[in-house]
Amino acid sequence: MGFMGNKGLAIATWVAILGTLGVNTLSNVFPIDGNTVADLANGPLEGVLITPANYAFAIWGVIYVGLIAYAWYQSRRKQRGQLLIRRINACLIVACVAQIVWIYLFTLQLYWLSVLAMGLILVSLIAAYSELEDGQHQAELRRKRMVHGPISIYLAWISVATVVNVASAFYASGFKELGLSGAVWTAIMVVIANGIAMVAIVQRQDIPFALVFTWADVAIAQRHLGNPIISVTALVMVLVLMGLFFTQRYPRKSW
Repeated sequence: MGFMGNKGLAIATWVAILGTLGVNTLSNVFPIDGNTVADLANGPLEGVLITPANYAFAIWGVIYVGLIAYAWYQSRRKQRGQLLIRRINACLIVACVAQIVWIYLFTLQLYWLSVLAMGLILVSLIAAYSELEDGQHQAELRRKRMVHGPISIYLAWISVATVVNVASAFYASGFKELGLSGAVWTAIMVVIANGIAMVAIVQRQDIPFALVFTWADVAIAQRHLGNPIISVTALVMVLVLMGLFFTQRYPRKSW
């Protein structure tokens, strides 16, 4: 019975991941209500300055490759019975279902409801990430690549996406006077968002997490090369993340 339960959960994880990939692909080929996520980001929500340059969203390809690799890894007989894998699977299934819901809500321009769905994705991935308590540096290389890496990359990008999603909801609601479209407020949000990556670096020495935020920071800077308040802030965050990572990973030895 336990075996069948583990096998069923492994299959459900495959279905959730492939289902999310399928819905995401179809939403771009056959736009819901005539709009894709990119259409909205480059149209009605173009004034949300914290949105990275378009090329940054190519990271979804990396995320899905990682998730598929994880799906293969967790479905192996040796892995699917492990408590850690079962717990992560449960979290991932919730995250995938919430992401499917998010795609529909966002493309239907129900932005505040989409924030709730995004929050559920974030919480689910934080729960999965917290299961990896040993940290990446203590796990075997195979598990780093097949479990830690995919979860880290997915969570890091969703952390960025959550900030953008909230800013988009405020912007669409007409709260532009609060500074959500202003350079200074955008710079503040960039710093706050990068604080998440700093925690991951200090606690886990998490390379994928740091690289995802670096990717987002560079894309934000590239989009706003003509606005030094935003571009310089984003590039400074890149330097901070890299500096913090190397000082944490290779601490100076005391003499």
